[in-house]
Amino acid sequence: MSMKRISLFFSPRSVAVIGASNNPGRAGYIVMRNLLQGGFKGPIMPVSPKHNAVHGVLAYPSIEHLPHVPSLAVICTNKATLNTVIRELGRLGCQHAIIIAAGLNTQQKISLKHTAKSANVTLLGSNCLGLLIPHLGLNASFSHTVAQSGRLAFVSQSAAVCSTILDWARNKRIGFSYFVSVGDCIDIDFDELLDFLGRDPKTKAILLYIDNIEDVRRFISAARAAAFSKPVIVIKTGRTQAGAEAAFIHTGGSTSDDAVYDAMFQRAGMLRVNDLRELFAATQTLALHPKLLQIEQLTILTNGGGPAIMAVDTLLQHSGKLTQLSQQTRDALNKVIPQSDMTSNPVDIFGDSSPQRYQKALDILLKAPEVKNLLIIHTPSALAPSEDYAEIIATTLDKIHKMARPYVITNFMGEEAAYEARYVCAEHAIPTYRTPEGAVGAFMHLVNYRRNQKHLTQTPESTSDDDQIDSQAAKLQVEHFISQGFSHLSTHLASQILSHYGVHCIETLIALTPSEAKEQAQKLGFPIALKLISASIPSKSEVGGVVLNLNDAHEVEQTAFAMLLRIKETYPHAEIEGFSLQRMAPRAGVQELRIAVKTEQNFGPVILLGEAGTGLEFSQAAVALPPLNMNLAKYLIAAAHDKGVLKERTLPDKVDKYRLCALLTRVSQLVVDQPDIHSIELNPILASSGQFLVLDADITLRPYQPKLGKKRLAIRPYPKELVTQITLTNNTHAILRPIKPEDERTHQEFDQSLTKEDRYKRFFGELPQFNHEQLAKMTQIDYDREMAFIVSQPYKSTYRTLGVSRVLMDPDNHNAEFSVIVRSDCQGLGLGRVLMQAVIKHCQSIGVEMVVGITLPENIGMIELSKKLGFTVTRDFSEGTVDMRLEISKL
Repeated sequence: MSMKRISLFFSPRSVAVIGASNNPGRAGYIVMRNLLQGGFKGPIMPVSPKHNAVHGVLAYPSIEHLPHVPSLAVICTNKATLNTVIRELGRLGCQHAIIIAAGLNTQQKISLKHTAKSANVTLLGSNCLGLLIPHLGLNASFSHTVAQSGRLAFVSQSAAVCSTILDWARNKRIGFSYFVSVGDCIDIDFDELLDFLGRDPKTKAILLYIDNIEDVRRFISAARAAAFSKPVIVIKTGRTQAGAEAAFIHTGGSTSDDAVYDAMFQRAGMLRVNDLRELFAATQTLALHPKLLQIEQLTILTNGGGPAIMAVDTLLQHSGKLTQLSQQTRDALNKVIPQSDMTSNPVDIFGDSSPQRYQKALDILLKAPEVKNLLIIHTPSALAPSEDYAEIIATTLDKIHKMARPYVITNFMGEEAAYEARYVCAEHAIPTYRTPEGAVGAFMHLVNYRRNQKHLTQTPESTSDDDQIDSQAAKLQVEHFISQGFSHLSTHLASQILSHYGVHCIETLIALTPSEAKEQAQKLGFPIALKLISASIPSKSEVGGVVLNLNDAHEVEQTAFAMLLRIKETYPHAEIEGFSLQRMAPRAGVQELRIAVKTEQNFGPVILLGEAGTGLEFSQAAVALPPLNMNLAKYLIAAAHDKGVLKERTLPDKVDKYRLCALLTRVSQLVVDQPDIHSIELNPILASSGQFLVLDADITLRPYQPKLGKKRLAIRPYPKELVTQITLTNNTHAILRPIKPEDERTHQEFDQSLTKEDRYKRFFGELPQFNHEQLAKMTQIDYDREMAFIVSQPYKSTYRTLGVSRVLMDPDNHNAEFSVIVRSDCQGLGLGRVLMQAVIKHCQSIGVEMVVGITLPENIGMIELSKKLGFTVTRDFSEGTVDMRLEISKL
């Protein structure tokens, strides 16, 4: 769906209600009532064959009798009529419709989608509450209450949750830019809404309630783009298996393990919350005050020691940090707190504090340079009503500019005594919470959001592991195994693939019989580990299929016989391929890890990291989506430590985290390069002295069959197929390639090398040098939506960037905007042509229809080059610019 079309969907000029009714028990009655009461300025046209008028408004007997084409139709009829109604709307020319009806099965949804597509009608729903756009006075829903106008957008798959959110927001005086119930997502889905809302100037933050996501790749692209510009907060149901099954029944579609969704939300820079209570809390802190925290430390001001201790406990349990107050701040506080000369954080001014003492302590903390985040806790006091203290807070903060003061949240404890105080805070847009734990939990949402945003823009380290990877040799090996009929590879075969990615397995010999095992053991030397080889038995150690520390050849033979007898009883039909033998590796002083790759239905391959064990489920591992770079691998290791599935061991040699990151990136690259690999198990991996030795490896092969419209990987990997060698006009060689996140440092040097004149031509003004966040956005791009080509050439001991071309596609992939800039001291080498041609070729390959660019009239070189490449060049005298347009479809 085009952005233009969805923009029209959310700016209707007239509304028709199909199935409007005067029966209070019908959806058509409530929708009409809400439209009429909402203050919508355009025509509202009820369609009903039973009524001459609905709510006093003249009704029309059928769609074809409508006096003019409505911008939006709300369909309130039962599900049996939907296909007919949509075809009639299409014939009339109405392009947008909302379907309220619930209970459609999969086949009915597919049929409805086909009907809508052929009728050229965009659908919201089915099984939805409808749509509210408060700034237009539009309440095209069957909600029980209205939404106030504001800056939050809310999108939900659950109609019931929509009603709850509306109630809460009304109580908290929180308004919405858009309130969208998407229901079954037959047509309009989360990715399109994120694209629209991410660009919408009226929306400052986006709240999502999700049951399931079908097109994960599109969702991640849209979510990441939106999260770069504004907070995106999400609840995803189905954390438990039973919950996932209930979500499946509720909305249909397939589900993946909840830990995979966690990984996706973090990768996209979103903030996930666990429930509606947390959503409400996060909305008050993050969505209504989207300023990113400067630091993570929290200062607490309280008139009660107990609540402050609760707050500290909650903070530290969630990996939060307390501010260390300076001696100067502590001395100033000691002068206003007579009971103490040892003030620290939390700052306890005691229960007998008057409003004046609160005022003085608050002034000191607000001026303290180390205090950037302040939680104020107040318990009911006999000295003055709670609202007096709230007024002091509000009045004091109003005197300080928002950008110059700390981030302040409050907790007024109690019920009746605290109600008016909370009201005062709400009126002054000061986040307020009922409990200390709730306030700290809300603050930690800000901390986690800050971490996720830093995650989005952190520059990864470079690695020199490329020399350990031979993807072509591994591909040939995979193809050979598949051609020989292998679908499951044990260590001795898996190692032949893994070795091409620098993943080293212990030497493994194979024996088909117990007597052959005896011979092989003598070759290896003792002690020996003997393991059964059978794809039919998932966990061999649990059935005696693994025996360690065998010390002589006779013992090996007897153990092999005993294994066969045991397996015959336990798995009588199991296919036994033989035995593997390994020399026992020394395990003293080493940490045992496990890395796995599993293929999830919606997400494709996912990477798991944990400690060695008999069964690695998602609950026992940290999870990440490939492709990984060094920075993302570092986050995966940190997540494993936070989750408690990877523990810091007291060992002579600690795990070398840099080399573990490098290992994870190589496993990730293996998964990216080899689509026929369905799963991998490396367990255990012995980590010692910076080396990683795999004792057991299992690889499952399944020839990959591409599906129409379905991508294998949830995130597009680096397009290394676009890397080419080029020769410049001065006969020097260079590399033309897509930009990488690791290029930030060289990109900064390139930016600094440009003359003022060249920067002015490119950016239409005098801009300062780019900072880290800007450079991160330029180098950490989504290759599905944007492409940046650089020409890179060896220079001294490193590389330098000679030129950059960039092309940004719209979400519909119809139009793309390009830009080109060449290093000031490298112009005249043909770089502009090379970079422009790379952009044009890329746009051709992905089906872009039109490439456009803008430059200044004085940029003669760019104008002449674009003409030579077939662009139509026109002067825009009103803007003082030159427009360049190339219709790719005509090339």
